[in-house]
This record gives sequence, C-alpha cells and structure tokens, in this order.
Amino acid sequence: MQESATGRTAPDFVVIHPLDPEDAAVTAAMRAMTRPTKGVSRGIEARGPFDGLMESVLPRDDVTFEADVLGGIPGIWVHPANGRSDQAILHLHGGWFNFGSARAYRHLVGHIAARVGARAFIPDYRLAPEHPFPAATDDVLACYRGLAGSGARRIALTGDSAGGNLALGLASRVTGEAISTNMTLVGIAVLSPVTDLTLSGATYDTRAEADPFFTRPQVTDLVHSYLGSADAKHPLASPLHSQLAGMPPVRIHVGDDEVLLDDSLRYAERAVVAGVDARADVWMGMSHGFPVNIGKLKAAAPALDTIGAFLTERLQPPARGY
Repeated sequence: MQESATGRTAPDFVVIHPLDPEDAAVTAAMRAMTRPTKGVSRGIEARGPFDGLMESVLPRDDVTFEADVLGGIPGIWVHPANGRSDQAILHLHGGWFNFGSARAYRHLVGHIAARVGARAFIPDYRLAPEHPFPAATDDVLACYRGLAGSGARRIALTGDSAGGNLALGLASRVTGEAISTNMTLVGIAVLSPVTDLTLSGATYDTRAEADPFFTRPQVTDLVHSYLGSADAKHPLASPLHSQLAGMPPVRIHVGDDEVLLDDSLRYAERAVVAGVDARADVWMGMSHGFPVNIGKLKAAAPALDTIGAFLTERLQPPARGY
C-alpha cells in the first residue's frame, strides 16, 4: 500500500489484501470502460442509470424481499432463509446522498443478509438536492427507532459510500445521545464510507489518477448539493469529526485505488485512538464499491465473507454465565 494521510504504510489496525492477477485483468478492462465518464457531474437524471447499475448485482436465490415502513420511512426487507427474528441489519445505501434506492440495492444486501442469516432493512431515506442535510440523517434515525417495533433486539449497521457515512453518523448518535430503545447496537460494517465532507483527505490527490470514477471537482459538486449551507464539519455530516468513544466495533472495507481511501484510514485511526475496536481492510487494486462485482471480481466474495463473519459474531447474544 502506498503512503497515506496516516503517515504509515501498514498500521496495526489495517489489513492489506493483495491484488489477485485475475482481478488485475478485470479491473483494467473496467477502467477502460469508465474512462470516458470519469469525473462527469450529473444531476438527478442519473438516478435511473445508477439504480440500473445496482440492479445488475448478481442476485441470490435464497433471499426474499418485502416492502415495509419503519419509523415512517419506506423501504425493503431482505429475508434470508431461516433468519432470526430478534436480529436485524439496517443497511444504508450509497449514491453520494443524491442517488440510490432500496429496491436497487436489494441484491447487494441479499449477499450480506444471507451470509449472516439475519434479515436486513434498506430504507429509502430522502435524497438531495430536494432534501438536503440533515434530512437523510433524520430519516435513518427514525428508521432505527422504528426497528424496535419489528421484534429486533440486536442490531448491526451496514452501509456503502454515502450510506457508510450515514451508518457511522447514526452509530455515533445512538451511542452518544443514548437513544432510548429496547435494542442493542452491536457493530458496524461499511464499504468505502464517506467520512469527511471537507474533502481534506490526501488521497484526493495521491489517488487522483488511480481512481476510475471520481475527481475532487465532481465530488465537491455532489457534497454541495447535499450540504447546502451546512457546515461540512458538523459531526452528522462528517463522521470523522463525530464523537467516537463508546462506539461498538467497526469494520471498514475500502479499495486502495480510491480517492476516498483516507476517509477510511483516518476514521479507523481516530476510532482506535478513542478506544473503539476498529479495523480497516484495504484491497489492493480495487476501486470504489468493488464488492458489487460479485461473480466478476475474485476480491468481492471474500470481502463480503469477512463482513458476514464479523456481523454473525456480533449479532450472536452473549453467552450466559453459570
């Protein structure tokens, strides 16, 4: 791994996964395909194509889907075979706060839910620019509270990209504000989370060429669409600046070829300093959101397997003493 804003090559809280030679060839072909659209700024007209891309994730045949409303927020349940009713995952979808939907993400979340053996709910939180910050953060909190009426007692949060931002912000809010429910938040697993909306990470420069999708000007536009006049350092906007002490265990998976790499590394470092059980898995040669390429990239399955094993362990009730 190259030098990052942490100033260290491989800190104790970072696990490096080497690039498989077969994946190298696949990612090279993907880069060639995405090169013409790298950094292109699009408005809400891109929502349809974005959802179409996420709909193309390899589906599983051992999960079912059910529309529901939790805490006033509509969304979709993903039910694996033999799921446990007292455990649930709340998955917050990505899309830079401007794109994405529960329906489009159901196949990706199906891979997580099936590995864990726990049902997962994907809320359709409100999107920018029609509903700027803090609408999305309010929606995911309402949805979390609504989970209490579903019979769930042990909850894990997952999210990708902007959804990772919302998951980490929600976790800080739940622990810091002592949100009163009859549930226990046991862990958070996120993919390439957006943790710093000030865009101060060094990898916006050091990974500018390597990242096949994003550029700083493009991301600046998306963040402005979401924040409006709000402070980018607000702890609910940028989890990197939130209260981290007391958080449950956190696992982060990120590609080494991402401008968002430092968003993951700096968050993990600050979490560890705050006494949180945190780890960042860095996948060499991988770009943003690589696990969606399950069945195409060899790295996708082990990344999802690792998340599944972590969540399975965390969701299990503690053993009773005798």
